[in-house]
Amino acid sequence: MAAAIPKTMHAVVVHGPEDYRLEERPVPVPGDGDLLIRVDAVGICASDLKCYHGAAKFWGDEHRPAWAERDRIPGHEFVGTVVAGDPAALERRGLAEGDRIACEQIVPCWECRYCLDGAYWMCAVHDMFGFKGWDGAMAEYVLVPRQALTHPVSRELPPQVAAFAEPLSCAFHAVERAEIRFDDTVVVAGAGPIGLSAIAGARQKNPLQLIALDVLDEKLELAKKVGADIAINITTDDAVARVKELTGGDGADVYIEATGHPSAVPQGLDLLRKLGRFVEYSVFKDPVTVDWSIISDDKELDIRGAHLGPHTWPAAIKLLEAQTLPMDEICTHQFPLERFQEALDLVGDSAGRSVKVSLIPSLS
Repeated sequence: MAAAIPKTMHAVVVHGPEDYRLEERPVPVPGDGDLLIRVDAVGICASDLKCYHGAAKFWGDEHRPAWAERDRIPGHEFVGTVVAGDPAALERRGLAEGDRIACEQIVPCWECRYCLDGAYWMCAVHDMFGFKGWDGAMAEYVLVPRQALTHPVSRELPPQVAAFAEPLSCAFHAVERAEIRFDDTVVVAGAGPIGLSAIAGARQKNPLQLIALDVLDEKLELAKKVGADIAINITTDDAVARVKELTGGDGADVYIEATGHPSAVPQGLDLLRKLGRFVEYSVFKDPVTVDWSIISDDKELDIRGAHLGPHTWPAAIKLLEAQTLPMDEICTHQFPLERFQEALDLVGDSAGRSVKVSLIPSLS
């Protein structure tokens, strides 16, 4: 017999920049077509941290929408167990109570030009779990509306590993945007969760050379474990010179930026060959300025953005379920909900003591 669903739950609530609070909230009640899931784990993303510190992109200015609404429960990297839903909703998704699912972070409207064209991840409304429109999963329960996209995940995976499907799928999309070929030299800047995921995804494409860049030797060693052939510490080595040396003086074919640091952008422009491909995935706290003549007159580069993880979730989940990645070393820290502040602070720690930090409500 299924456990009774409580009336209230603990949840982290946004009250403003650097003002998140653990509160008691009503457990959501699913309507027609909705599901209710008990949160198994929710990862903390770099975008969550930038939002917490009040980055303009998230709190809104005259040019950009406010992504993080006040009175909103944050958390978009999550996996949970289905505990309620009407029979039609369960049948439509091929689910039963007790199944574990991951949810894509965007909740498409399915009515705008982008959704109607099939580009749901660029939805004009752009509601997202934990930022805008829908509460996220830094809570004991989360409502999954009928518009959301869900994917089954094995219960054999530790919850923090299952929740890693979100950053892994996002990085896979960046890899798809790069159109990697067998004879390519691919450089991934950053060996955090997204960078490591991009390396793992690029490894599946089997390029000629796969190079990781970072500032920490321990993260570069982890990059090798997920598939990098060569690791370069940019604090002790000239990354541009090394890449050109490794490519006969030409430069890399592909550069995937996954650091979110402004200096990584001109670095990529410099180390790419002529007609190279630059894929930008990171979310930046501040605007980045570069010499655009490198992109046009000097090299005629392809500059490609990548947003979210469309059509890549099944592949990402399959790779996690294969248990070939060193997830014990990637999912480094887990905290109960009541220690959310400690978890956020650890993600922002400049010493790089963590890779992926997660909240596990059942640890409470």
